[in-house]
Amino acid sequence: QFTSDLLPADIIGVSVFRQDSGEFEFQPGPVFAQLVLADEVNRATPKAQSALLEAMEEYQVSVDGTTRALPSPFFVVATQNPGDQIGTFPLPESQLDRFLMRLSLGYPDLSSEKAILTGGDLRVRLRELEPQLTIPELLALQDEVDDIDVAEPVVDYVLRLLQFTRTSEDFEYGLSPRAALAILQSAKAIALLGGRRFVIPEDVQAVLPSVVGHRLRERADATGHGGGALVQWLLREVPAL
Repeated sequence: QFTSDLLPADIIGVSVFRQDSGEFEFQPGPVFAQLVLADEVNRATPKAQSALLEAMEEYQVSVDGTTRALPSPFFVVATQNPGDQIGTFPLPESQLDRFLMRLSLGYPDLSSEKAILTGGDLRVRLRELEPQLTIPELLALQDEVDDIDVAEPVVDYVLRLLQFTRTSEDFEYGLSPRAALAILQSAKAIALLGGRRFVIPEDVQAVLPSVVGHRLRERADATGHGGGALVQWLLREVPAL
């Protein structure tokens, strides 16, 4: 885990000169972990945010001319504050595009919040959690997702969704090829969880709000589609078949 007050070198690591050996020794930063939590990522400066770009896309970092691979599996989770709060920086589009999904938790319901208030110290309970998957089991599941079949009509449906965002005047910019890959990979994961070895259009529709909601922005002079409504409008306008 790292917080928002770090510099890029604090995230990816830095080479330190050792007087006893007369050589530089690389000290890896917190990004060299299988699960990285970037807490309040939009309070970090743009330079600090940029330290995540290569890591999230290539699963590697380059420091002092040397490329170092990150652990496998590698997974980044980030939290952010509302953009209208003081001290926040907007995430650049290139960084947003590297997040597979964005989920909004909102406030807990009354029963859940009561359990939070009466359940004791949550940090103590975290230490009591038991692992549910081993690393080899997780990697095997990722391989299974890659083997899920996607028929050509489903691919065509995804392409129509992309093309609509690129040609409609209501969108500031269209979805990227990286977004298309994210849609298909997420749909394949949903299909696997549903016990199927193939993707159906409903899988695409199920993942679309979480996968593209943070990748879309309407034009400043558009007609008022905001947030999740923008994705729902896209689903209504583009037929599945």
